[in-house]
Amino acid sequence: MPDILVRYKSEIWQSIAETFMMVGVSILAAILVGLPLGTWLYLSRKGQLLENQIVFSVLNLVVNIVRSFPFLLLVVFLIPFTRLIIGTAIGTAAATVPLSIIAIAHYARLVEQSLIDVPRGVVEAALSMGASVKDIIFKFLYVEARSGLVLGLTTSIISFISYSTIMGVVGGGGIGDFAIRYGYQQFQTELMLYMILIMLVFVQLIQFTGTTVARIIDKR
Repeated sequence: MPDILVRYKSEIWQSIAETFMMVGVSILAAILVGLPLGTWLYLSRKGQLLENQIVFSVLNLVVNIVRSFPFLLLVVFLIPFTRLIIGTAIGTAAATVPLSIIAIAHYARLVEQSLIDVPRGVVEAALSMGASVKDIIFKFLYVEARSGLVLGLTTSIISFISYSTIMGVVGGGGIGDFAIRYGYQQFQTELMLYMILIMLVFVQLIQFTGTTVARIIDKR
């Protein structure tokens, strides 16, 4: 192991743990809130089971606004809200708030797109068998779209890792923040390059895992 990595070993492990915490909470928020939100977006579209133009327009507008917001500005904009629910706007826990919000909006849109790709005939067949809306969602839509949902989550996770590098602005820490503070600002280019390499390895592992799982569960 290079000497410079040995010297900063404890700080590097801490930054990795901080990144995992931020990304982990974001993934949880994406699944628990983003998945239902994306499903609701799909169901409230024109011609779908729960068609409601008002609901769709409101949800669509909110998701679009959050996704189009420059992330750094979103972090700053949410400081009062973060302080309200966390008690502080500084630290790794506080950093999970804006990350979770962008994660929800990001994955919700990908969920909606995955469900749109499900053939209309699948829903019609479910309806002809007397399936309830709940059954159609869990036994037909999610089953047919499972590969796309996994790929969408994989793409989202990679985006969350990218977003986490910005969280040094609010003291969130993480690999990206470590690379900037110890590598770039202290002119230790070698250390910064190693941190970039670590992030690249993480991203490649996530992409490989997500693609493999999606291919295995895709029975079409």
